[in-house]
Amino acid sequence: MLEAPTNADVGSIVELIEQAGVFGPMDVQCVRELLADYFGKADGGGYRFIVYRRDGRVLGMACYGATPLTEGTFDLYWLAVAPRARRGGIGRILLERVEADVRREGARMLVVETSGTPEYEPARRFYLARGYHRQATIPDFYAPGDDLVIYVKRFDTSGR
Repeated sequence: MLEAPTNADVGSIVELIEQAGVFGPMDVQCVRELLADYFGKADGGGYRFIVYRRDGRVLGMACYGATPLTEGTFDLYWLAVAPRARRGGIGRILLERVEADVRREGARMLVVETSGTPEYEPARRFYLARGYHRQATIPDFYAPGDDLVIYVKRFDTSGR
């Protein structure tokens, strides 16, 4: 079931990020800070979270929001699924919900930034399979040998 997280879910979301196998301590800290903004600021700090819950357990999460200083551009900041629940469609369900949400708000595009390391190859294949296009690569962005890879999915806003 997809729903907005509660404050009680913070520990489960952080644990999901820690157990993902690709995120480091800085990533975990970043998610903690985003959750603090989400629950601590009236506007959620500009971030939106959704979780996928089954039998009371958080098995997936997404964080996204409008890109500041743009018209109709949104960012998918985080998408993660618990290792034990992968390849069961949860990532697809979360991404489809994010896309539907941003489209309702007039999104022209959704931007995804990810790493170019081998550990992120499944994520890169996932976005390509969902209709995203690789738009740019910035070599050595995150660290030497760790490229930034940017994917974009454009939406028809003509009303057709």
